Amino acid sequence: NRARNMKKLNWLTIYALILAVFFVIGGTMNLLASDATQTDYARWGYPTWFPYLTGTLEWAAAILLVFRATRLVGAALAGSVMIAAAGTLILNGEYTHSIAPIAVLILVAAYAITHAKHGR
Repeated sequence: NRARNMKKLNWLTIYALILAVFFVIGGTMNLLASDATQTDYARWGYPTWFPYLTGTLEWAAAILLVFRATRLVGAALAGSVMIAAAGTLILNGEYTHSIAPIAVLILVAAYAITHAKHGR
């Protein structure tokens, strides 16, 4: 029975779980909202509560990515958060800092496309 369960843990599942871990870490960093995080958000023109909203959305995406039935919705939410992050950085002239969220967006999009084609 254990061997059968391990077989079900395919590469697409592992990919989704790795993405989920990333969003748990990012979400936690935003929810902790250090002084540096608060300063960044203020510089970008966001209200003081915005890191908490972002962190909550990242955690929601992570949770949705864990469960097979909600992975595509989780990927959509995760991608939306990364689009917002990249957009914020680009609009504020922080082009090199936008590379990370763009890279994650590409990874999330690649996951979503693959999941939609093969993951069901």
